[in-house]
Amino acid sequence: MLEHMLHHKPLWLVLPSDPDASIAVSSRIRLARNLADLPFPQRCSSEQLRTIIDRVFAAADTTPFLHNADSYLLEELSSVERQLLVERHLVSPEFISSDQPAAVLISRDETCSLMINEEDHLRLQVLSPGMQLNEAWTVIDQLDTELEQMLPYAYSTRYGYLTVCPTNVGTGMRASIMLHLPALVHEHKIGSVMSAVGKIGIAVRGMYGEHSAARGNFFQLSNQITLGRSEQEIVHQLHHVVSSIIDHERKLRQSFLSAAPHKARNAVGRAYGTLKYAEILKSDEATDLLSTLLMGIDLNAFSTVDRSTISELLLDIQPAHLQKRCGKDLSSEERDVERARIIRARLQKQEDQESKP
Repeated sequence: MLEHMLHHKPLWLVLPSDPDASIAVSSRIRLARNLADLPFPQRCSSEQLRTIIDRVFAAADTTPFLHNADSYLLEELSSVERQLLVERHLVSPEFISSDQPAAVLISRDETCSLMINEEDHLRLQVLSPGMQLNEAWTVIDQLDTELEQMLPYAYSTRYGYLTVCPTNVGTGMRASIMLHLPALVHEHKIGSVMSAVGKIGIAVRGMYGEHSAARGNFFQLSNQITLGRSEQEIVHQLHHVVSSIIDHERKLRQSFLSAAPHKARNAVGRAYGTLKYAEILKSDEATDLLSTLLMGIDLNAFSTVDRSTISELLLDIQPAHLQKRCGKDLSSEERDVERARIIRARLQKQEDQESKP
């Protein structure tokens, strides 16, 4: 199961021809919804949870975005398959740890997904490449409207959409953007920037959302407040904040290259050398090195490998992807060896292609 995902990259990984796309990796809109005629998931019986799955499956199949989507019952997925969905940003880490009846629907291009019986009955998600919050909002708003015609949402005229966590009450919306910020990290300015955005209601998390580490200089920024604000206001504020951070990151990158060109190229060259010849690479080390290559490519300080190759590697070297490709469980040491082998092979293939007349 899920083998087909290994043969194509998700649409959100294909960056648009936008100058901001080298920093803003992807945009996500998520909506939390519950059914009015059933208790919240934590108070449902197993039978009620399975009923929710059946009802949502039936409703989703009537929508253009999720008609003929791939559907998976969580109990039928192995631990590796569950983790693979997290690595592709299709489900949350909390979702895959559930031992209650739960399911997920995923569109064929992986831009839309719907978790059933996570913290709430429904968690709708739309992923878009680059900084395309408005585009993602347009899609998920239409999907949500279509589902609401089939499902009785729990809604209060005073409070808005009712959710398990009080911080989601209101719009039930979390808008987020994944940013690649190596210059801010290198110049030790990331702490002050993140502290500043936290004061205006923007949460900063790691690559896989809440409780995850910021690996490879990737950070996920999202709104913290949903009550008392419209969806458009949330999107506008996040877009404004992120635009300022992107501008700061871009200026620091250019300053770093201009002030110390040899130092910048040395860092990129060393990263490439390690990746090309290493026999053992841990996940965090490989992610950090690939992050450095990305910055070098974006600054036109490195041209041996294209950006698409690095972006795909960042996904393919994750633990579940490695094991799924090998068709078996691997120990930590075996994963480190396989990760290095894949990177060496992919970089060599890229070099061979570049050397052809």
